[in-house]
Amino acid sequence: MVTICRRMNASGINQGTAGNMSVRNPKGFLVTPTSLPYDMMQPQDLVQMYFDGGYEGERRPSSEWRFHRDILASRQDIDCVLHCHSVYATTLAVHHKTIPSFHYMTGVAGGTTIRCAPYATFGTQALSDAAIDALQDRLACLLGQHGQISLGKTPAAALALAIEVETLSRLYVQALTLGEPPILDDEEMERVIRQMKNMSYGQAPDLDGVNDVAKRR
Repeated sequence: MVTICRRMNASGINQGTAGNMSVRNPKGFLVTPTSLPYDMMQPQDLVQMYFDGGYEGERRPSSEWRFHRDILASRQDIDCVLHCHSVYATTLAVHHKTIPSFHYMTGVAGGTTIRCAPYATFGTQALSDAAIDALQDRLACLLGQHGQISLGKTPAAALALAIEVETLSRLYVQALTLGEPPILDDEEMERVIRQMKNMSYGQAPDLDGVNDVAKRR
């Protein structure tokens, strides 16, 4: 977790002590502590939390522990929650813009859009509830006037998705300077998402009905 948090800042998608991460474990989940720079953070600084809101140790958990707890409790398909304030995703979030399927890679977050949750004060139950709604059937969302959340089975997967969300956000912001871009229809996005799932399962990426299929010799 500490390594991935440092990579998060090194990648440019987060700054200073902003952002936070949690990972499920048998007792509940580990979450990054509040107000501790990542380059100073050590594994022993991570805070053990329980789903009833209790925690162990002297360090206080991130101020955003509520949405970490609630997302992990409601999503058994993932084990890591990553939150950051990446510049382009936050640029869209301050305008409460959902990212549409202007590019096929929007499907990497699990659907035809990457939704933007309404604004709520940081650290509150209202923000957690808004995030849960925006993440329904999705692996990522924007938080209105705040930042982004990305989910994964591992910290590395959550970071990779957060970087992809930031890349898509940058592309969308730039595309909007030329006007509203054309949007891929839901039928095409269903094909794209099916392809992505097949590839993630280690299956051949070729779609059904394609005659020219790569074959190992």
